[in-house]
Amino acid sequence: MTTSTPEAVKKLVENMQTDLRSLSMECKKKFPPVKEAAESGIVKIKTIAARNTEILAALKDNSSEVVQPFLMGCGTKEPKITQLCLAAIQRLMSHEVVSEAAAGNIINMLWLLMENGLEELKLLQTVLVLLTTNTVVHDESLSKAIVLCFRLHFTKDNITNNTAAATVRQVVTVVFERMVAEDERYKGIVEHPPPVQGNSNRRSISTLRPCAKDAYMLFQDLCQLVNADAPYWLVGMTEMTRTFGLELLESVLNDFPGVFLQHQEFSFLLKERVCPLVIKLFSPNIKFRQGSNASASPAPVEKPYFPICMRLLRVVSVLIKHFYSLLVTECEIFLSLLVKFLDGEKPQWLRAVAVESIHRLCVQPHLLRSFCQSYDMKQHSTKVFRDIVNALGSFIQSLFIVPSTGTPATVNTPGGGSGSGAQTAAQGGPGAAGVSGGVIPQAAFEYRGTWIPLITVSVQGSAKATYLEMLDKVEPPSIPEGYAMSVAFSCLLDLVRGITSMIERELGKEERASQGGAETAVIQKQPAEQQAQPAEQEPVAHVVWEEMVSACWCGLLAALSLLLDASTDEAATESILKAEMTMAALCGRLGLVTPRDAFITAVCKASLPPHYALTVLSSSASTLSNKSYSIQGQSVQIISPSSESHQQVVAVGQPLTVQPQGTVVLTAKNIQCMRTLLNLAHCHGVVLGTSWQLVLATLQHLVWILGLKPGSGGALKPGRAVEGPSTVLTTAVMTDLPIISNILSRLFESSQYLDDVSLHHLINALCSLSVEAMDMAYGNNKEPSLFAVAKLLETGLVNMDRIEILWRPLTGHLLEVCQHPNSRMREWGAEAVTSLIKAGLAYKHDPPLSQNQRLQLLLLNPLKELSNIVHADIRQKQLECVLQILQSQGDSLGPGWPLVLGVIGAIRNDQGESLIRTAFQCLQLVVTDFLPTMPCTCLQIVVDVAGSFGLQNQELNISLTSIGLLWNISDYFFQRGETIEKELDREEALLEKQAKEKGVPLNRPFHPAPPFDCLWLCLYAKLGELCVDPRPAVRKSAGQTLFSTITAHGTLLQQATWHTVVWKVLFHLLDCVRKSSTTADKEKIESGGGNILIHHSRDTAEKQWAETWVLTLAGIARIFNTRRYLLQSLGDFFKAWEVLLDHIQSAALSKNNEVSLAALKSFQEILQIVTPVKDSEKPDALTAMGMPVLMDPVMASGPGRPLLRSDSLGERLARYNGAEQAPPTDEIEDSALWWSAWNSWYRIGTDSTRPPTGSEKLAFIPSQPFLTALIQIFPALYQHIKTGFSMEDLKKLGVILHGAVSVPISSDASPFILPSYTEAVLTSLQEAVLTALDVLQKAICVGPENMQVMYPAIFDQLLLFVEFSCKPPQYGKLETKHVANAKYNQIQLFAPAEWVALNYVPFAEKSLEVVVDLYQKTACHKAVVSEKVLQKIIKTLRIPLGLKYACPSESTWKLAVSSMLKVLSIGLPVARQHASSGKFETMWPELAHAFEDFLFTKSTPPDNLSIQEFQKNEGIDVEVVQLISTEILPFANFIPKDFVGQIMTMLNKGSIHSQSSSFTEAEIDIRMREEFSKVCFETLLQFSFSNKVSTPQEGYISRMALSVLLKRSQDVLHRYVEDERLSGRCPLPRQQVTEIIFVLKAISTLMDSLKKTQPENVDGNTWAQVIALYPTLVECITCSSSEVSSALKEALGPFKDFMQPPVTKVQNGES
Repeated sequence: MTTSTPEAVKKLVENMQTDLRSLSMECKKKFPPVKEAAESGIVKIKTIAARNTEILAALKDNSSEVVQPFLMGCGTKEPKITQLCLAAIQRLMSHEVVSEAAAGNIINMLWLLMENGLEELKLLQTVLVLLTTNTVVHDESLSKAIVLCFRLHFTKDNITNNTAAATVRQVVTVVFERMVAEDERYKGIVEHPPPVQGNSNRRSISTLRPCAKDAYMLFQDLCQLVNADAPYWLVGMTEMTRTFGLELLESVLNDFPGVFLQHQEFSFLLKERVCPLVIKLFSPNIKFRQGSNASASPAPVEKPYFPICMRLLRVVSVLIKHFYSLLVTECEIFLSLLVKFLDGEKPQWLRAVAVESIHRLCVQPHLLRSFCQSYDMKQHSTKVFRDIVNALGSFIQSLFIVPSTGTPATVNTPGGGSGSGAQTAAQGGPGAAGVSGGVIPQAAFEYRGTWIPLITVSVQGSAKATYLEMLDKVEPPSIPEGYAMSVAFSCLLDLVRGITSMIERELGKEERASQGGAETAVIQKQPAEQQAQPAEQEPVAHVVWEEMVSACWCGLLAALSLLLDASTDEAATESILKAEMTMAALCGRLGLVTPRDAFITAVCKASLPPHYALTVLSSSASTLSNKSYSIQGQSVQIISPSSESHQQVVAVGQPLTVQPQGTVVLTAKNIQCMRTLLNLAHCHGVVLGTSWQLVLATLQHLVWILGLKPGSGGALKPGRAVEGPSTVLTTAVMTDLPIISNILSRLFESSQYLDDVSLHHLINALCSLSVEAMDMAYGNNKEPSLFAVAKLLETGLVNMDRIEILWRPLTGHLLEVCQHPNSRMREWGAEAVTSLIKAGLAYKHDPPLSQNQRLQLLLLNPLKELSNIVHADIRQKQLECVLQILQSQGDSLGPGWPLVLGVIGAIRNDQGESLIRTAFQCLQLVVTDFLPTMPCTCLQIVVDVAGSFGLQNQELNISLTSIGLLWNISDYFFQRGETIEKELDREEALLEKQAKEKGVPLNRPFHPAPPFDCLWLCLYAKLGELCVDPRPAVRKSAGQTLFSTITAHGTLLQQATWHTVVWKVLFHLLDCVRKSSTTADKEKIESGGGNILIHHSRDTAEKQWAETWVLTLAGIARIFNTRRYLLQSLGDFFKAWEVLLDHIQSAALSKNNEVSLAALKSFQEILQIVTPVKDSEKPDALTAMGMPVLMDPVMASGPGRPLLRSDSLGERLARYNGAEQAPPTDEIEDSALWWSAWNSWYRIGTDSTRPPTGSEKLAFIPSQPFLTALIQIFPALYQHIKTGFSMEDLKKLGVILHGAVSVPISSDASPFILPSYTEAVLTSLQEAVLTALDVLQKAICVGPENMQVMYPAIFDQLLLFVEFSCKPPQYGKLETKHVANAKYNQIQLFAPAEWVALNYVPFAEKSLEVVVDLYQKTACHKAVVSEKVLQKIIKTLRIPLGLKYACPSESTWKLAVSSMLKVLSIGLPVARQHASSGKFETMWPELAHAFEDFLFTKSTPPDNLSIQEFQKNEGIDVEVVQLISTEILPFANFIPKDFVGQIMTMLNKGSIHSQSSSFTEAEIDIRMREEFSKVCFETLLQFSFSNKVSTPQEGYISRMALSVLLKRSQDVLHRYVEDERLSGRCPLPRQQVTEIIFVLKAISTLMDSLKKTQPENVDGNTWAQVIALYPTLVECITCSSSEVSSALKEALGPFKDFMQPPVTKVQNGES
């Protein structure tokens, strides 16, 4: 309830009246004056209450009077009255109605009471109320009141003492609060106090306001009192304790720091009075050395006194905390003292208190920062901050090294001894927990046998001291074991936490600021002097932070490492690790590399087993381990981890070294450190920089020891170590492994949040780790460590969004790994590279890859690099990767195609089949699916790659399939021609532009041709290469494909390009094939690999090459044929034609039947002689494809044909396929070409038919089909050259025809070529020869006059062939067996000779028929007449006619006869016509001989000749005689006489039966050629005389005939008479009887004739002969045959006319 409300005031007035009444009642008896005063007081109060509205103010004004009765009451010293009065006074005070004067009176009155020792507690209460409720008490009265309280503090009564002490504290506080309030009131008013001089007058400070003056005086006296000096202001003090004074000082300093900081006077007091005082009081503590006896030093040393020392430290703490800025120098002294108190020689309690004080500082990072700025960063100043940290470190070390001698309770156990149960449990390792019955071991540190428990001393971040608060203790307390250690431990942790959180908070602010003002300069972490002016403030802060860290890190690291090694408690270990980690991170953020690496090294070392040899760590540690820091004579040694710490072993594994040295052990603490390491890397990766190396190296080793192996994507999974049973993991760690592996993966996933620089550090570290692992894996088959490779992969995969910046180092290194000899290592390198490439291509980049060609090529490049690696497993991986890329990203490769194709095509023959097969799968995929999606510029690469698969020799099927692919590719070019052409032309234009800019010529194969044509040319060239592959199957397939593509798609080429096709592709190919064929091996190939049998026609390389040659030649010829019009329009067609003919010639003359025959077929083809094709020989590819064979029409646009370039492909095709017909053949007549062809033909003919010179067995003899084909070419060829065909050419032809016919057949081929022996037919060669001649003669026939002179030559040629019927031609000196007609065949068929001559009879006979035909047509030709053709024919025929039965075939002479008859029937009239010219003179004797030889042949008919046959043959003879009688004798006067004589003689001979004794009786009559004789006789008779007298010649012939006839009759008759006589009784043979009858009849006929003839016609000779017959006739009368008799009668009858000579005769005689 407030004191000023009307109710309260009313109450107060009532209460006062009541009090006064009570007082008056009490004093009624003993103290009347008091009673009166009381009563007057009541009146007074009433009056005041009645008169004044402001009652309280009026009361205050009259307070002296109002209070007076109560003061008098107190003066009675009567306890009851005193109590009443004090209560009343307090009420007045509490209502603030006491004036200054009244207050002075009250205090004086209280002083009296105090001196009398009355109501002490009530007094204190009253003072307190008086001073707290208002501010009326000042100056002397105030000091009196305070002294009063002090004096009450030192009474005999404990309660009073304590109450008084509390009151003093409160009063002191009140004094200072008043000052603060006063300052607050005057806040706005600016005063200019005069400067403070050294204050000589201690009593008054003129510059201060009243309350401040009181406070000043009070504080000054407190200092005086503590220093045991007299006070200036607190007059009346009788005694004072130092401890109480220090406490009061501390509370003022602590509660009112503002007062001292704002008022110079007070600051002055601090400097001048407080600090020296503290320093002075510290001196016993400083000088004291524990354990040194008093006697040792001359003057006895005062022992430190715990209460004072402890309070001094508290004061120091406050001073440092609040007034550091005022007392820089003094604080330096204090801090140095604190450090000294930690010294091992000081008492334990002192060290404990000092550590607590330091702890207080450690939780105030801003203070620490100030120290650093004020001392450590000043040049000639003590490095206070560093010393504090180092002191803590050495303090901790000393606790381990020096046995602590604080408490008797401490048991100091060496490592082997046993202490408390808890300790044993901690030492006993894994099993001990069980022994101690599951007691959780106490947290403790243990190092080299020293065991120090860890006590929880304070909550983190607050320094709650234990001993600094023991204000009631006079004796030093006993300090439990481990307390100091625990506090020091907390100090370290708080220090780290404080510094790091402060710096990081400010760094954070700074970063936010810099991000907020992105335009403002980014703060660079550089020394201050390099900074620009505006940013001056921040760098200073950076410098401070760096200095702080630099100052403290060594000490911290030393202490923390030691503690980490000694810690046996997981939580403590965790705290230490966290501290080390935060420090490392902080150093990293500040860019302090050495300390950062040192902290990280410490954690790394702690993660690994003790004494583990890891070079990265030892090298970086060596720079630290040998440093020791001295702190005023004490040395801080950085202790490296010991191995004795008793820890639970959780894993046993193998070290990762080149030479395994047994096993190593991992403890739970190692694993804990490992997790910290992971945490550090995970959270602070950004600042690790080069220390990634350390972190990763350590992790790699741990991972290895734990046996984690990489799985897909590079994540490490727990796997059994390959090395075998040496890895042992406890269940504890088994459950941890998945977590560790997970954190490991997360660590690398988090690399995506690192900045670029840090990421590079990470990758560099991984690369160098990997290099180490590679070095280690050289030369041994040990399982390599794949940690680095796996993690490189993981890092790459998560940083795809900025893959460009790390791609080169990443893949560059992995490519090196791929070349490693250790297969496991390689395999992972390849796995990593390929996974990265696939991921990179699959990743959704921004911009997408399709718009970022550079990136795409960058990503694909390592794939290409892999091609340079020889290891097959790597190439396999690479190709599988390509396959997957094609399957997933094939459509979007774009500019990456050349690279991908390059990889597919990088095959070599030493690579093994499986690789080639995989690569080929990729190619097949490309060709089937991706040709349309790739840039057209890559098509040429596809062709090259497909070609290279064709050329590899590992896998034949692949070679063949790749040729198929080339065909598919060509088909694609054909279908998409127009689009490809457009795109390539666009590209070409660009390239040309670039080339022009650079001033270099455009470099492209087949350059001047347009790019689309070049594409074709590349394809053709590739196929061309394949056409000369060593494997026959490949050659065949490639050849067929090449010619098919040229034929099918050649229409797309520009005309000029054909030039290249012809010369660079086709002829080049022909040259190669010819060369290979002629040099091919003739060795027999046993089998074609495996168990494939080879046909005998292909069993040598030569034969296999022959097939290729055939195919190539045929293909080229076909192109020349189908593209003739196009090719002819090129300039050098004639040259090309010559070259082609040369090739055909060399092939035709090759010693291989297959090639030579094929060459001729090609010859026929280019001459456009289409031979009827048998089904079996159809050209394979073309017909199969059903491609129209398109003819290029000759363009009409003049010689240059510039028109063509502008044509689009579509138009061209339309034109080709359009209705234009190929022009008629004669348009392309070019005699030069044909004559060139004729010359080639002639050369082939002469060379191939020239017989071998020696008789060597091995001579090559051309085959019949070859010769046939050769001759068959002539007729067609002739059609084109006939106009210039000369006699000379005809002779050449004859030589060839003759040669060809003469060639024998190989005995094994003869059954196929020769007709079955019984038939007589011509071979196709012979037919061809005759056809050739036939063509020729037909041409002559219709040709001009000058051609007809060739007839005789043709006759000569034919007649030569006719002779073959009787004497077959000889082929060189070759032995041949002749196959004659059926009679002799059988024997010779199986004769051993190799060569068989043909059966020439049918050929000769056919030739003869031709001769006859021809002669019939040409007998009258001048040339035929003048060249004595008839004579030649007769001469030739004379041979078979003469041989007659001796001819090889009997048909021959019969044909000869009939031919002779035909020829003569035509020729004789001609001969008669030309009788005078003498052109036929020589013919007649020849003819006579021919008749003679035939009619009276020397050869005997064969025995088996049947009678019918004989009669037939006789009929032939008769025909001859009839010819003589019709064609010769009637024209005797035109015929030479001697010839007629010969004929007559012959007739005569024929008409007389010549007997052969060999005939049996039965046959005689037939064999006598009765018919023949008869005809002869009749002929003779017919010509013996003629009715009409014509020319003298005719008469002569008659006379000749007559004399012959008569001579003959005479002979017959004589012989008959002889025979008759001899035969006796036997009748004469039928034949002879007939003959005689015939003769007799002839005689009678003759007689008749003679009678009828005019006598002058009959020669006298004749008469004489006739008369001479008579006696003979008479002798015949004796014959027995009636037929003869009757004939004889008739013959004798006419003789009666001769009985008397005629008159004329006599007359004649006379005349």
